[in-house]
Amino acid sequence: MAAIIEIKDLTKQYRSTKSRASIRAVDELNLSVEEGAIFGFVGPNGAGKTSTIRIMATLLEPTAGDIRVAGHSIRRQSAQVRQVIGYMPDFFGVYNDLIVWEYLDFFGACYEIPPPERKKLIDDLLELVDLTHRRDDPVEGLSRGMKQRLSLARTLIHDPQVLILDEPASGLDPRARVEIRELLVELAHMGKTIFFSTHILADVAEICTQVGIIEAGKLVAVGGLEELQQVLMPNRKLQVVVLGEAAAVITAVRAAQGVLSVQELPGNEGRCRLEVTFTGSDQDVSALLSAMINQGLPILHFSEDSRDMEEVFMRATKGLVT
Repeated sequence: MAAIIEIKDLTKQYRSTKSRASIRAVDELNLSVEEGAIFGFVGPNGAGKTSTIRIMATLLEPTAGDIRVAGHSIRRQSAQVRQVIGYMPDFFGVYNDLIVWEYLDFFGACYEIPPPERKKLIDDLLELVDLTHRRDDPVEGLSRGMKQRLSLARTLIHDPQVLILDEPASGLDPRARVEIRELLVELAHMGKTIFFSTHILADVAEICTQVGIIEAGKLVAVGGLEELQQVLMPNRKLQVVVLGEAAAVITAVRAAQGVLSVQELPGNEGRCRLEVTFTGSDQDVSALLSAMINQGLPILHFSEDSRDMEEVFMRATKGLVT
């Protein structure tokens, strides 16, 4: 599938207010995002996520490099870029004197959508983000989660191809975060490409088709979650519980192909509890289990530790590969 976002040698420097030295927030960043992807842009505070997103949204000029969105350069074709993107900042803005439908109507007018079309469009967007029942309520009376959903509806008012969202789940309670995640998945099913920054790793693991990890302005890892797991965490951890004496079981397990180490863990009397560090594919794990069964080992438990997004993130940002 073709790339709809192409970041090429992107650099952004800021002048320090305390000295004449410059601070490089984004450092020669290169990245491609496929059309239809849900791309999670992950990194610690100050990593360069917001600077990259604001440049992509044509709100900041890059120091060097370029971004092309749907074939349009942010440097030379900023007006065209704004037509194909919907940008949602990490704060809602001040529109408390408007009611919900007026808020969307205002932005529809900014995009020169005719009034008759705006009315139907507003109704459809409020239904999409589940705010129809708050149509005539003041914006200031909405919860944080409702304001985020309304802001997301606003980004869709001109039917953009690409949604650029800066920390869309920041500050939300767990229920509101789930609602935002579900809405992003629905928008992806509607054909939108979604590029969002976040520090909430659970959101990335739940919905993203691609992940980019940035630290100190540099992209340190990019790919699908499974791909990153295999590169950054090539060794697997297996938990095995077997009836019997530890020595005999450990000897049998160590002899199996792909086993790197075996560690005995505290367990109940009469049971041998092991943590096995293993390298290989799913088929190799299955072969290990079959070999243990064929040797007559009375297995009570056999499972693999999950390689979650938090572990992937920590290894990528610390450069740990074991």
